[in-house]
Amino acid sequence: MSARKEHWETVYREKSPQQVSWYQREPHLSLALIDRAGLPLDAPLIDVGGGASTLVDKLCERGYSNVSVLDISAAALAHSKGRLAQRGCRVHWLEEDVTRLRPPRRFALWHDRAVFHFLTGRTDRENYVDVLKHSLQPGGQLIMMTFAIGGPSRCSGLDIVQYDADKLGAELGAGFALLEWGREVHLTPLGKQQDFAYFRFSYTQEANR
Repeated sequence: MSARKEHWETVYREKSPQQVSWYQREPHLSLALIDRAGLPLDAPLIDVGGGASTLVDKLCERGYSNVSVLDISAAALAHSKGRLAQRGCRVHWLEEDVTRLRPPRRFALWHDRAVFHFLTGRTDRENYVDVLKHSLQPGGQLIMMTFAIGGPSRCSGLDIVQYDADKLGAELGAGFALLEWGREVHLTPLGKQQDFAYFRFSYTQEANR
């Protein structure tokens, strides 16, 4: 087991989803950004790092029928599988490290709330972007949320990287057109404020193979 996987398995064994600092009962911003992407309900979507998130529940309620959820932690995924087991919602569950993912299909939308900012090593970030480019359909959209410049510098005992639009655009490189970005104040379950940044990009360039 990799150190990264061991860390997140431990987090979700020791805490409930409602206890982690990034918990959201209602993922309002994610849903608003997905709505603005204007995709049909059968479009293939992936939520990266969404193992215990309620976003998949809300997407199913809205009628999205081709949703994948990726998380490195089996314990995190088990929370969502348990919630959705009786709802008749078909979800593609992927227990993978995103930097090593072999995408099973091409996606019309890639959603990542608070995974990319944990990748402090250049090689991990480059691998992530390579996977992203091989996973998104040309014309697909990327929604990403990270800690903002001036926000937290650590989370869950780990260092993170803060981003604004210019810094994230430089990491993604050519092929991504910024559609919108802004800042959001997230309130943790303990009532602490955290400054997040959100970004929506269109993927305009076929990945080099």
